[in-house]
Amino acid sequence: MYKVLIAEDEEIIKKGLIYMVNWLKHNCVVVGHAANGVEGTERIAELKPDIVVTDIRMPFKDGIAMIAEAKQTDQFEAIIISGFSEFEYAKQAISLGVTEYVLKPIDFAKLDEGIEKSIAKIKARNQLQEYAKSVDDMQVLQELIDVRLFQDEHFKTKYVQIMLDFIKNNYNKKISLQDISEQHQVSTVYLNGKFKEETKHTFNDFLNRYRIMKATQMLRQGDKLVYEVAELTGFHDYKYFSQVFKKYAGTSPTQFIESL
Repeated sequence: MYKVLIAEDEEIIKKGLIYMVNWLKHNCVVVGHAANGVEGTERIAELKPDIVVTDIRMPFKDGIAMIAEAKQTDQFEAIIISGFSEFEYAKQAISLGVTEYVLKPIDFAKLDEGIEKSIAKIKARNQLQEYAKSVDDMQVLQELIDVRLFQDEHFKTKYVQIMLDFIKNNYNKKISLQDISEQHQVSTVYLNGKFKEETKHTFNDFLNRYRIMKATQMLRQGDKLVYEVAELTGFHDYKYFSQVFKKYAGTSPTQFIESL
């Protein structure tokens, strides 16, 4: 549900906003209210609302000043309630991205429109953030590995595809180039030379890149502890996993999680 904060110093209007709007219809819930701009700023920081409905004229700090200050640290959509004489003043809030202006006496149909507009903006912003995250994932992938290597490339040497498939299917285990060498009766020097020639990476370098790529994906999901991710990606020494992760991802696993 979307969280709503009401900032209004007139008790009758505040109660009307809380109880006369069908918030559930909009999948919203009023999580708090404030009687002045200073209290409103504090409540926004505390409650992290998705939508703030505020009067312009309030004691200590007006609604526009409250929105301007709160938006420096918190992200929300704002709906302004204003008297007719304040309407021109309210237009100054355009630069703050205010979603709707509702004149007093309150037109609840207009307020409903403002709520729907706010929700639409929130959904669009969330979709954009998800897209940006997916783009970040692709950038991580492209920085770690040339993903085209897994798209049915036709390699000059058959062993290169064999090595790629071996890494993809066994990255979570303790493996080495020696395993492929023994299985196919081909020297490790020959295998590593051909692999580097056609992928631009040594076998071990590519293996570590692939493991860290998988680790970043698991860490983004957020359902596993770092040491569990280390073990699931073939690292049985947590300290070594952290060193390799930082080498390829540019940050420690813990810092990577904090940046999400």
